[in-house]
Amino acid sequence: MTTRSEDFAGLSVALTTPFCDGAPDYERLAEQVEFQVSAGTTCLVPTGTTGESPTLSHEEHESVISAVVEAAAGRVKVMAGTGSNSTAEALRLTRWAAGAGADAALIVAPYYNKPTQQGMYNHFKTIAEAVDIPICIYNIPGRTGKNIEPATIERLAELPGISMVKEATGLMDQASHILASTDLTLLSGDDSLTLPLMAMGARGVISVVGNIVPQDMIAMIQHFDQGNLTEAREWHHKLFPLCRDLLGLSTNPIPIKAAMKLLGRDTGELRMPMTELDENELVNLRGTLESYGLL
Repeated sequence: MTTRSEDFAGLSVALTTPFCDGAPDYERLAEQVEFQVSAGTTCLVPTGTTGESPTLSHEEHESVISAVVEAAAGRVKVMAGTGSNSTAEALRLTRWAAGAGADAALIVAPYYNKPTQQGMYNHFKTIAEAVDIPICIYNIPGRTGKNIEPATIERLAELPGISMVKEATGLMDQASHILASTDLTLLSGDDSLTLPLMAMGARGVISVVGNIVPQDMIAMIQHFDQGNLTEAREWHHKLFPLCRDLLGLSTNPIPIKAAMKLLGRDTGELRMPMTELDENELVNLRGTLESYGLL
């Protein structure tokens, strides 16, 4: 079945925000964009969870989005993270991103204040009806404290402006419900679940691991789309230890920034309250990267 935003199918990469001496490093960010463009990535996703959006100021949030749009220069899509637990703030930032040239907006469920399902619906409806770019609902209850229930997503799918879901609940039944009852483009929000979700009808992934091995994620996705299931499973099994450690050793984006530092692609600098991997975690990460063939 053709889904609503097929042009966002494939690999989207949740970009890290590189820092140097406490400030965003826009030169290195541009290098990250070039790395992804060269790999053939479909879409770049700045200022999400992996981009440490909770610790960016409003001005930095906007400037990082602008920098990615400018560096992408239309060669790859940009889906800007514009969510907030304040509807007014999410609306303001989404309007700003649309004006800056973003192709879509990734909007996380309102966090901490834990709205009702009607509140969730009103939040996304308000934004979707006020902007012209497609909206991707980002459902990650492990971060937000509240699940957007499938029935609510079904209601939201009736709105033309809502076209995608980043599914990061880890609930396969919930994903099945959404895929069976809507034509939304469902994108995996967990790297290790990309292939299982695609087997049910998901159209790709918004990936953390794609920051370092985009070609490998693309290979897995393309093999599945071409019906080469044996090859797709082989890529899934090869990628799994990397996916497990980059999202399991510590809170995202701590491990991916450490990996990029080891690979010479980032300073590894984080903003508090995020802290670096401890010595044992770093040894484990290095071993995983060596086993994969990256070091």
